[in-house]
Amino acid sequence: MTQTTTSSPATAAPRELAQDAGAFRLFLRRLGFVLGGLPLGVAAFVVGLGGFAIGAVGSVLVFGIPVLVGVLAAAGWFASVERRRVEAVTGRALPPHGYRASTGTGFKAWLRALRDPQSWRDLTHAVVSFPLRVVGCCLALTWTVGGLGEVLYVTWSWPIPRDEGKQGLLDLMFGVSSRAADIAFNTGIGVVLLATAAPMMRTLVAVQAGPARVLLTNETAALQLRTEQLAQGRRSAVAAEANTLRRLERDLHDGPQQRLVRLTMDLETVARRLDDDPERARPLVADMISQSHEALTELRALSRGIAPPILADRGLVPALTAAAARCPVPVTLTAELPEGRRFAPAVENTAYFVVTEALTNVAKHAGAERCRVRVWVNERALSVEVRDDGRGGAHPGKGHGLAGLVDRLAAVEGRLDVVSPVGGPTTLTAEIPLSGVGER
Repeated sequence: MTQTTTSSPATAAPRELAQDAGAFRLFLRRLGFVLGGLPLGVAAFVVGLGGFAIGAVGSVLVFGIPVLVGVLAAAGWFASVERRRVEAVTGRALPPHGYRASTGTGFKAWLRALRDPQSWRDLTHAVVSFPLRVVGCCLALTWTVGGLGEVLYVTWSWPIPRDEGKQGLLDLMFGVSSRAADIAFNTGIGVVLLATAAPMMRTLVAVQAGPARVLLTNETAALQLRTEQLAQGRRSAVAAEANTLRRLERDLHDGPQQRLVRLTMDLETVARRLDDDPERARPLVADMISQSHEALTELRALSRGIAPPILADRGLVPALTAAAARCPVPVTLTAELPEGRRFAPAVENTAYFVVTEALTNVAKHAGAERCRVRVWVNERALSVEVRDDGRGGAHPGKGHGLAGLVDRLAAVEGRLDVVSPVGGPTTLTAEIPLSGVGER
């Protein structure tokens, strides 16, 4: 049995109107892309080529190196804008690209920036794409504004001054001096231009998006950088774990282990005195009970630093509230998180570790009177900010207390920003990505 479905004219008409409206919006989007590319291309070309010329000449006198670095940074900004434009007009994501991470400061950081291949590809795109943008803009205006003007030729052509005996373009080209023929000829040109405007815009978009797809993307380099980042994250995770184990071993040796050794010695003393002098053993028993309580307290504190039960049972906000309450410096906690939302254990553990380590540093070294902790989340990352009014001067480099936080965050591909001028205040901001760590 064959079933045939037909649509009535009443339902087909709205569908066709919707398709026509969608095609017209797509046409306008492509037209806006081509026309909007000209001012962006002019700015990128002037900054890129002019800045490169100044920097190349000035590099002989050293001052040109920071100019080149600035030009590459500007080219990177223009490239990021162009990537978003191409993705918006084509509706497809571009292949990945990769920039080398800029580490350090000063002259060495400038030299590292100059060795980034993708930055030079961005600069090349700014120069190469300029003539394509100029030609594309001219063609787009010809096919749209020119086509519309030709279609309306009959409405505006009558006041144009003409040579004696000449009736218009058709007369000049083919010797046909008919006014009606001239109007028909120009109107026909306009109809052809407008009829072919849509495929012309599609072609112009493809031509301008081509250099962006070739020069502003580099999937091989992005994969190489990703591999380096993963390797660095693995090394950071190993370093963070080693630092945590060393600190745990030190804390156990200096705290509970010493108390347990003394407790063992006291137990041996009590065992000897129970037979001959029980009364003298009683104070020792009371002291041993006190020592066992202190050892248990220290063990609980150490376990809270590793993986507190409250974090696993109740979530990040209650755990941070408890950590803030234990800090000797008054702490104000602001948690801008959806109520009841839980994150991956790696995310929550890292955020808790960052806050507790930061509060420990504030209590020990900052000389602060107050501290503020803020936690918020967006679609891609969980962010933590710890701000104190202490003396400042904190630095995340090697040999400083914040180096362990850098390694811990690198293990989950997070990052740490520290702003701590001498005299304070100190603001520590950590960003922990949600993707790639098994978000719930």
